[in-house]
Amino acid sequence: MRRLTIDPAVFDLSRAEPELIATNADIIAMQKAKPSPWTLPIETVRQARRDGRGTFPAVAPDPDAETGSFTSRSGHAIPLRIFRPAGTEPRGTYLHFHGGGWVFGAAAEFDPFLRRLAQQTGLVVASVDYRLAPEHPFPAGPDDCEEVALALASGLIPGLPTGFLAIGGESAGAHLSVLTLIRLRDRHGLAPFGAANLNAGCYDLSMTPSVRSWGEERLVLNTEDIGQFVQRFLKNGEDPRSAAVSPLYAGLKGLPPALFTVGTCDLLIDDTLFMAQRWLAAGNGMELSLHNAGCHVFQAFPSAAGVRSMAEIETFIRHRYAETVAGGARTGATVDA
Repeated sequence: MRRLTIDPAVFDLSRAEPELIATNADIIAMQKAKPSPWTLPIETVRQARRDGRGTFPAVAPDPDAETGSFTSRSGHAIPLRIFRPAGTEPRGTYLHFHGGGWVFGAAAEFDPFLRRLAQQTGLVVASVDYRLAPEHPFPAGPDDCEEVALALASGLIPGLPTGFLAIGGESAGAHLSVLTLIRLRDRHGLAPFGAANLNAGCYDLSMTPSVRSWGEERLVLNTEDIGQFVQRFLKNGEDPRSAAVSPLYAGLKGLPPALFTVGTCDLLIDDTLFMAQRWLAAGNGMELSLHNAGCHVFQAFPSAAGVRSMAEIETFIRHRYAETVAGGARTGATVDA
């Protein structure tokens, strides 16, 4: 019998790494000194993120990143940011969807992480600049992600190898990754991805208990932020508990092995815990990695824990590549807490 067991010590902040505790305090203080993002024009907040003047640290653009695009069936261009592993023949492609609450964010904001992922896994990394709300509310963003994933799986995007495919993202990007996997299965009868990297995802847009009870303190995000994101994303009155919107309520059978990662000081922790359990119950391979005192997408802030978490993600993808090549089974579960 397979079991999901979590060590309660991972929630004991007295055992957390002081570096993460200090980082959290710095983020809270920094955000208290800034105006609420919802008092500013959306484009102002987007530009601040691009300039490194938002919550997340500035990142240096990768000089070797390639830019491309895929033309959707409706005729609009979907930009792609592509990273190729240097000095080696790529083994496949990792399809990445960035975070930002479906409203903010861009592929270029993740350059260092995506460059490292390409080098450490030997995969080409292609990050999708899907359409953002509120200008393009649901289902525009998920439609873009589905179109690129379908084209990739069909070998229709030149320069992106298909020998092994992985998918993933952080926050809203993890949500979009799961929706994409479900859409490929249900609309196209396809299961082309051999691994899913799901970091701090939001899987229930009606808000899990940890989101509802978080309150006003903004540690990267607070309860109001999630509500504001959902309001803009579901602009046309969609039911936030619809399986088409919130994958926590969808059937999950036949999806690839997934690594779920989240910090215990992330207001979205219930989303990960609930989804990981449902993933396992559906018969899919699942690994769960909890990080004591980690904030939302804590890997974006300098810390030893963040470096270890990134290495863990890379190891998971490499192992899935090796298991897929060897014809390994896709069942089982482990917990690293």
